Order: sequence, then C-alpha cells, then structure tokens
Amino acid sequence: MSDREELRSTLETLSTERVDPAFADLDLLSTVDQVALMTEQGIVAAQAVAAEGASIARAIDGIVDRLHRGGRLVYVGAGTAGRMGVLDASEIPPTFGTDPSLVVGIIAGGEHALRNAVENAEDDVDAGAEAASRLGPDDAIVGISASGRTPYVSGALRAARERGAFTVSLACNRDSEISQGVDVAIEVVVGPEVVAGSTRLKAGTAQKLVLNAISTVAMVQSGKVYGNLMVDVQSTNEKLRARAERTVMHATGCSPEKAAEALSTADGSVKLAIALVETGVDADVARAALEQSGGNLRQALAAARGEHPAE
Repeated sequence: MSDREELRSTLETLSTERVDPAFADLDLLSTVDQVALMTEQGIVAAQAVAAEGASIARAIDGIVDRLHRGGRLVYVGAGTAGRMGVLDASEIPPTFGTDPSLVVGIIAGGEHALRNAVENAEDDVDAGAEAASRLGPDDAIVGISASGRTPYVSGALRAARERGAFTVSLACNRDSEISQGVDVAIEVVVGPEVVAGSTRLKAGTAQKLVLNAISTVAMVQSGKVYGNLMVDVQSTNEKLRARAERTVMHATGCSPEKAAEALSTADGSVKLAIALVETGVDADVARAALEQSGGNLRQALAAARGEHPAE
C-alpha cells in the first residue's frame, strides 16, 4: 500500500472526513434551509464541547499551575486550527492586560499562513518540534488539530513533552494520534461537516469555544477578572476608555464623575481606580496592596481594609 493509499484509508476512519448522506442535498436547498442546517450544526459543535467539560477543566488546572509558576501558554496548530490559536492568543493582551509573551499562538507556515493556505506546512514534523523547542517544565502547550493526526502538531507535542511541559491535545476525533501520551486529551467529536471535510466549520467552531474557555478561565483564575468585569482591560481608544469608566461604576456603584476622577488618579488602571473608590485609601497604599496580592483585586481590597479575603 502506498503512502497516499494508507493516508486515504486513515482519513476514511475519521468522523470529520466522512461524507454524511444527511447533507447530500445541500446544494438543492433554499437559502433559508441552508442557513438553518448550518446553525443546527453549530449547536452540535457546542454540545460536543459541553460533553468535554471535565477534560477542559483538567487542562485549565494544569495550565493555570504553569502560569502561576511564571510559565507560558502556547497554542500550536496548522490551517484553521492554527488560526484559532493565534486569534485567541492575540486577544489576551488587550482584554486582560498581559504581556504578549504570556499566551502565544504558533501556526505551521508562520505568519504568511494566517492569510494564505500553506498546506504542506502541516506535514513537517521537525518544524513542529522546533516550534516547541524553547518550552520547559513551567510552560503549557495546547496542540490543535481537527483530524487529530497533523504531523506538525504531533512533533510539537512530542518535543514539549520531552522538555517537561504540560501538554494538552485538542482534536475533533476520538482516540486521535495527537492525544497519545499527553497530560490531558480534549476530544470534541463534532461528526461530519455540512460540506464534507471542511473542518473550518463545526470543528473550527468547537476549537474556538474550547480556546475561549481555556484562556478566559485561566485569566479569571489569574486575577484578571473581578466578579465578571474586565479589570485589566487596556484603555487604548475612546470605546475602551468609556468601558473602563463603566467598569469602575459597575464595580463600586459610583457616579461617572467619580469613576473618571479615580481613573485619572490611577493613570487609567481600572483595578487601582476601583481600589481607590472602594477603600478610600490613597493611591500608594492601594497600589502596594495590589502588588502584594499579585494583582488580585479582591485580595487587595481586603488587605487595604484590614480584612481577610473571602475564601
């Protein structure tokens, strides 16, 4: 059997590659019915993610542990899967005020592959290993592949594991190749795509939902959220400056004028502004409390008031 015949045989076993007869008349349906079919299958993707909640939680616990050690979270993928990782990573700094090196997305083929198809890049095992070559025991990696067999991702996960990193696989098929030997396997089985083999559809949706959960909960547990408010958001435009004022108002119940004044005193820091309004202490005391709490606002407020933080 030739390599191509073997690959074709392997693809036949993957649910994401199957041709579902239920979608056979897609091109004959009305626009309304085509849209209904697409949205129904989006729900299937969300249900598949919900079914993997326990695995996603285990992955987050391991990732948060590494982040608290001072490590990084790295996403690695090819094609749509790689783009999902890069997208999620790129949105963390402006949303949560992190250093861009804390959460990183790596795509096979490099930046050119973000906007262009570089299909052969996913077959390069050695390039995947090189992408993970700087990881260590304090780091975490999430390898993303709809099929669960992408060589680039396999190479990255293997190299990361050899270096002691915390390894997570995210695949859309059960018992996938990339899940072998990792610390946590997340397998969101979405089934065949509406357009057969087009894994930018349900598989891509499921990947985005999982990555949303991983990065958001990790940031919540890292003190980047107070209640459900973004208290480390970067106020870099008018919309975000207005959001910062609204955040201070929601957190404290203060007036718009008071929120604006506190933000001015705090040099735009939402956390510090909330601490000033809530405790009445001066900026130096509030800033020191935030530093001592590692940026955890709830703990800083308790410390500034001389209280013990809620368990």
